[in-house]
Amino acid sequence: MLIEHRGRRPVVPGSAYVAPSATLCGAVVLGEGARVLHGAVLTAEDGEVRVGADTVVMENALVRGRSGHTAVIGDAVMIGPHAHVNGATVGDEAFIATGASLFPGAVVGAGAEVRINGVLQVNSRLAPGAVVPIGWIAVGDPAQLFSPDRHDDIWAVQRELDFPGTVYGVPRGTSMREIMARQSAFYGSHRHDLVLSETNEVWRGDRGE
Repeated sequence: MLIEHRGRRPVVPGSAYVAPSATLCGAVVLGEGARVLHGAVLTAEDGEVRVGADTVVMENALVRGRSGHTAVIGDAVMIGPHAHVNGATVGDEAFIATGASLFPGAVVGAGAEVRINGVLQVNSRLAPGAVVPIGWIAVGDPAQLFSPDRHDDIWAVQRELDFPGTVYGVPRGTSMREIMARQSAFYGSHRHDLVLSETNEVWRGDRGE
């Protein structure tokens, strides 16, 4: 499904493939030979999502772009099933495994790996070729690696990275009621979305027909 959001439409070249049950919403641009498989959602809210050539976004993955936190995925990247890429930059030939999570402002260097259920926190930078082990957390710039049982050590780094300011645009300590009122208003813009027909030229791209 292709959806116009905030006046922006997805761009899908003829060499790319989007599964019928996948969703591209708003300013999403796919590279040549990109593949978006069943159940995946690529949604550009008030920002953009850009996916490189020969990149595969597997089943049920989520890629979200926001203003100030464009989601940029390089060439020849694997985004695994159920992965969560939110306002992050992923370098060429990186591997983002099943269930991995990348938060706004995060950067994955070229050829790096975030393995199953690994996490790269907000505003953290993973060096090219680095590996986040299964279930581990990478946090900081440059990223430090922690096993999930080291919460206090993780928090000592993470608390300086301004998660609420980066993700929600509010200072730490803001009530959930205020945060969610703002989020409800923001995502309410989807009420005006336009679902595009498969015969729409934005969907078809250049297929040489």
